[in-house]
Amino acid sequence: MIALLLACAFFLLIHFGVSGTRLRDALVARFGEGPYRGVFSLASLVGLLWMIRAYSHAPVIELWGKLPRLRPVAFTVVFVGVLLVVVGLASANPTSVGMEGRLARGAEGVRGITRITRHPFLWGVSLWALVHITVNGDLASLVLFGSLLLLALAGTTVIDAKLRRRLGERWQAFAASTSNVPFAAIAAGRNRLGPALREIGLVRGAIAIAVYVLIFALHGRVIGVPLT
Repeated sequence: MIALLLACAFFLLIHFGVSGTRLRDALVARFGEGPYRGVFSLASLVGLLWMIRAYSHAPVIELWGKLPRLRPVAFTVVFVGVLLVVVGLASANPTSVGMEGRLARGAEGVRGITRITRHPFLWGVSLWALVHITVNGDLASLVLFGSLLLLALAGTTVIDAKLRRRLGERWQAFAASTSNVPFAAIAAGRNRLGPALREIGLVRGAIAIAVYVLIFALHGRVIGVPLT
């Protein structure tokens, strides 16, 4: 369990202590955007692999135990999470790395999934992590998936703060037409669901469904825990 705690601490530290902070700005100014991204991506990969390995060797210490009755709800929430992740990755998003130039379009840059949330990938990861914490009910899962849940949720505000600091009015014009929390801008009347669904389209939705089915089919072989 110590190894898992250290791995999660390392992973959180490089994100909260570097990414989205003024230290990141200083490192980029000194070494350049490309080298910084390369080193940070490598560190993140090392941290993630360390977390996975440590989790696989962690002792099973039950807290509230497994909750098989919640499986139907869990499958539904994970499906929503997969939709957000896949559609988010398959869509141009001004908050993604390297796409900040799209923020100059202001409200015109808000299309598809960004009408629903400007951080679809992170919200998808949040739902996935929350489900795994709930249904597994053990300490190792709470540490691993709780760390990922914390990172994903906090990451939405960190990214917003970074872009607000760097882009000023361009960010404000974009943010006024979208929201961090899914559907908040639509509920507030600052955007509409109909255009979002049309712009997402059937192809992205079909890909998300295919990915979900693949995860469902291969979960037992890859993770060692069947979902059926």
